[in-house]
Amino acid sequence: MGQAVADPSPKVAGGDERLAQRSLARRLLSRPELGALLGAVVVFVFFSVVADAFLRAESFSTVLYAASTFGIMAVGVSLLMIGGEFDLSAGVMVTTSALVAALVSYQLTLNLWVGVAISFVVTLALGFLNGLLYVKTGLPSFIITLATFFMLAGANLGVTKAVTGNVASDSVRDMDGFSSARAVFASQLDIGGVSVNITVFWWLLLVAVATWILLRTRIGNWIFAVGGAPASARAVGVPVDRTKIGLFMGVAFCAWLSGMHLVFAFATVQSGEGVGNEFFYIICAVIGGCLLTGGYGSAVGAAIGAFIFGMTNKGIVYAEWNPDWFKFFLGAMLLLATVVNLVVRRRMEQSR
Repeated sequence: MGQAVADPSPKVAGGDERLAQRSLARRLLSRPELGALLGAVVVFVFFSVVADAFLRAESFSTVLYAASTFGIMAVGVSLLMIGGEFDLSAGVMVTTSALVAALVSYQLTLNLWVGVAISFVVTLALGFLNGLLYVKTGLPSFIITLATFFMLAGANLGVTKAVTGNVASDSVRDMDGFSSARAVFASQLDIGGVSVNITVFWWLLLVAVATWILLRTRIGNWIFAVGGAPASARAVGVPVDRTKIGLFMGVAFCAWLSGMHLVFAFATVQSGEGVGNEFFYIICAVIGGCLLTGGYGSAVGAAIGAFIFGMTNKGIVYAEWNPDWFKFFLGAMLLLATVVNLVVRRRMEQSR
């Protein structure tokens, strides 16, 4: 009689190895935001040592505010990147939404909430247009949104100068609805004796909603599918075009929210603002683990990337260094987080 040979495959309940539970360590290593989290810890410890003021409650509130102003946009951009696309018009779209609200309200002497509503419709329409042009032409989203970037940048400046005779909108501080709108979009909340801008809470809420969408809904599955393998996704019935258009509109919604903060925090809007900010949003998403090729990433990772941005931006100031070094540190963190994510993914793939 032949000797029995032990089955080397792991036994699990029900006999199906697909039901095997992964260890906590392996689950953590598989998360796209791991590199960003490690980078955030390093940056936090570093500035805690070199800058005495960094750990003060007021200073940390300023760090969170800086992170939130870019983190709000990073949420929409990260979902779009997971879906396999880019939006290079995101930075100037923030300014466009702010200018629409300010100029329309001031020139037509409307309540500012009417301007807010009109801006909402216009900004979402811009996102829809970006998505529609992408799915109808088949051109890369890079080209489509680069064209939108130039058109919006020119329109922002040209329309503002034609209407106001200046490069900035008129102040809306004394108009009806300013106080109530400021309370929603740009107020300061007292938390334990520390003033925290409301944008921090909008940011955290968006991260929570985006994470729920990605991990708990069918739409989240669609987003990962259209970013990883759009042809295969289309073959199994995923509405690829609608998903892509919806993601561009998601970026537009975040741009509208950021634009409203811009209006009601400063009461006037410079028409040239926002140029170049789209790269910071993408950097936050990439540091957070989003792949440039799509199909991989998380909103939490993008939030951590924005937090790194805020810590680096303000940490250099608190350390009393030349702020010209900010972009150097941001680039270094981008490279470090990307390399760490690459190494982790490769090791996870080899261990499967």
